[in-house]
Amino acid sequence: MQPASEANQRIARISAHLHPPNFQMEESSGLRRANCRAKGAAPGFKVAILGAAGGIGQPLAMLMKINPLVSVLHLYDVVNTPGVTADISHMDTGAVVRGFLGQPQLEEALAGMDLVIIPAGVPRKPGMTRDDLFNINAGIVRTLCEGIVKSCPKAIVNLISNPVNSTVPIAAEVFKRAGTYCPKRLLGVTMLDVVRANTFVAEVLGLDPREVDVPVIGGHAGVTILPLLSQVKPPCSFTPQEIDQLTLRIQNGGTEVVEAKAGTGSATLSMAYAAVKFADACLRGLRGDAGIVECAYVASQVTELPFFASKVRLGRTGAEEVLPLGPLNEYERAGLEKAKQELAESIQKGVSFIKK
Repeated sequence: MQPASEANQRIARISAHLHPPNFQMEESSGLRRANCRAKGAAPGFKVAILGAAGGIGQPLAMLMKINPLVSVLHLYDVVNTPGVTADISHMDTGAVVRGFLGQPQLEEALAGMDLVIIPAGVPRKPGMTRDDLFNINAGIVRTLCEGIVKSCPKAIVNLISNPVNSTVPIAAEVFKRAGTYCPKRLLGVTMLDVVRANTFVAEVLGLDPREVDVPVIGGHAGVTILPLLSQVKPPCSFTPQEIDQLTLRIQNGGTEVVEAKAGTGSATLSMAYAAVKFADACLRGLRGDAGIVECAYVASQVTELPFFASKVRLGRTGAEEVLPLGPLNEYERAGLEKAKQELAESIQKGVSFIKK
């Protein structure tokens, strides 16, 4: 390229940011803003966040922009994505960021993605029943999964939208109907339960939380969350009273945050952190790293239920192996029966939503 024309190209890039076209008209502009982004660093993976302008979505998008395994980051939401995209795109990390606004742009947002993270939906607000929450979020998840079917049916999907115990079965039914369902590629994110368990157990033991590993099985709500305190690493023992209190605190971690925020929101920052920790594990699995094991809510045969959260080995195709639960003590076996009862209802509710 001649020096003069190269200089003109550079000036055009700068002026495209100084005088940005209307976001929704972006496609027709002579120089698309997406192409003005700095070149990405080393080759990595293409990741989309659906619900990127929300309470979880924004910190999640920021943390994924920092992740060196991400080369392209697509941010989608039905409101406010232009602002979030502009803001995050100024960070001097390798991932190239593009924003997408509203349902007409959903399929383009998803085209060619390797990993799709879905925090979209509404948090539970005062006066809202669980049924209200379910009906709104179930519809949102269905629409987004229909977009995945069309644009990136082979992508790994990390589903965060609550209630996860029901939304994962909903996503599975959408994919089954379309003939694109692969159980390994659909993972409900329960990592926040593990993160909380590691933190709370570390507090009791006086350890650094990064040195603690607590398996959490079952589901992602109330009594379906079952920390296996008999399998904590490093090996340790707790009194019956400690086990009761730790289990209760881990199960009610979400309520603890909702009450502390006094009506202004729910767990968004710790959820974004946990989501990124899990997404990073999925990307390392995609890259071919060995020995990547995390807890997730997946199609499973470790119990008689069709979906269950337990340790899975992550690899190039997603959850490549669902690991056995290991030995449970009497307290945990009783907890498992309680968890299964509630989980069965939640799973059926999700399946019925699509089949009705």
